[in-house]
Amino acid sequence: MLDSSIRTAILELNKKGMPKKQIALILKISKNSVKKIIKSGCEKTPDVKKKSKYIDLKDEIEQLYIGCQGNLVRVHEELDDKGYKLSYQGLTSFCRRYKIGVKEKNRTGRYICAPGQEMQHDTSPHIVEIGGKKRKIQCASLILCYSRMIFMQCFETYNRFFAKVFLTDALKYFNGSANNCILDNSTVILAYGTGSNAVISAEMISFEKHFGFKFIAHELGDKNRSGKVERPFHYIEHNFYPGRNFENLKDLNNQALKWCEKVNNRVKRDLKTTPLNLYQTERLHLNPLPLFIPEVYKIYYRIVTSDGYVNLHSNKYSVDTHLIGKRVEVRETKDKVLIIEKHNVSSEHVRLEACAGKRSMLPEHRFTGRWKKKGLKQPVIPEETVVRKGAPALNEMVDALKKKFKNKVSKHIRKLHKMYFDYPLEPLCNALEEALKYNLCDLIRIEKMVLKNIAGDFFQISLNEGTDDNE
Repeated sequence: MLDSSIRTAILELNKKGMPKKQIALILKISKNSVKKIIKSGCEKTPDVKKKSKYIDLKDEIEQLYIGCQGNLVRVHEELDDKGYKLSYQGLTSFCRRYKIGVKEKNRTGRYICAPGQEMQHDTSPHIVEIGGKKRKIQCASLILCYSRMIFMQCFETYNRFFAKVFLTDALKYFNGSANNCILDNSTVILAYGTGSNAVISAEMISFEKHFGFKFIAHELGDKNRSGKVERPFHYIEHNFYPGRNFENLKDLNNQALKWCEKVNNRVKRDLKTTPLNLYQTERLHLNPLPLFIPEVYKIYYRIVTSDGYVNLHSNKYSVDTHLIGKRVEVRETKDKVLIIEKHNVSSEHVRLEACAGKRSMLPEHRFTGRWKKKGLKQPVIPEETVVRKGAPALNEMVDALKKKFKNKVSKHIRKLHKMYFDYPLEPLCNALEEALKYNLCDLIRIEKMVLKNIAGDFFQISLNEGTDDNE
């Protein structure tokens, strides 16, 4: 088929009176082709479509396509059962030509952002080998749209706590924030709704106000709107993970940080420069970080178990023994787990990965029942030192308690320490001296003796028992 430029040349030469044979020799085409074009007198190449041999089956193929829910293999099998012998390749070609089940392609959007105008955030699940085992992790990334600076980290899961942890680290890495943050319609940050009707959760509204930017959800299905952050996920999967060994999630994130520095200093073909060079311009337009950035944490409340642990995300963290059976506040941060008692930090642990099934035991919480086998002296708790300085009777009672209860004496000494501060010293010492005569170490009975000794001095007792107070 000759194109329109050759057909135009043939017609022009013919108008000038040039013979058909000479035109064919000049243009190096057949004489018959020249004759046909001159006879048609049309410069445009005719659109010739070969009639398909399946055209009579078009209506039936459309109905079968709907009935088989778009599965062309099933359509081919149904046609074959009905006696229509046609190839599967011919069927798919016919469907493409007549647009049966073919979605029209849309042009991708082109979004140009000014410096500091926009950044994009999204997450993607990845299967990565960590510590010799394949694990499913959530990869989160944030990218500045003008300079294409990227920051990425991985988490065992992704919720609002980890979203705030990641975005805080990312904004510190960029040393500022853009005016808008485009994100997918994820319930991690949204409370409900999609696109322009999306409502940001109250927790994340406070977060965006603190850093001076605004979350904006793109319309449902409009993936092109967040394309600058969607495309790098493919690059992460095929450039960062392959050929690298990760001991744990922390090691992976440390290597990811170095990888980001390397990628941000690499020339991009469409930018004609490195993101780091463009960032030098964009950073002047970013919203500055607040003067104070609080550490992101999440609060839980737990009852301390009988073995002296609190459970958090299938892991156990040790606490002081005097908190056994009590309700404590557990504060989880990015790298730590804090046990709070009366607004003070009682214990501080390194945070374990969720669902690891591990225990974190601090040295001061270790069981000391085998101190004799190790040739060490039994440790002295602080309460014992205070009680021994009180009076000789208290000192003797401590020795008696240690002799009777041995390595399980700590809770009894703490009970005696409480009695020392709750009751007057003289009645307490009198009760202890009386108990020591009979080798009595039951502090509950001793406490009753103390209360009996101080009853008349500290409590108002009616002299005429059984009389009515109104009389």
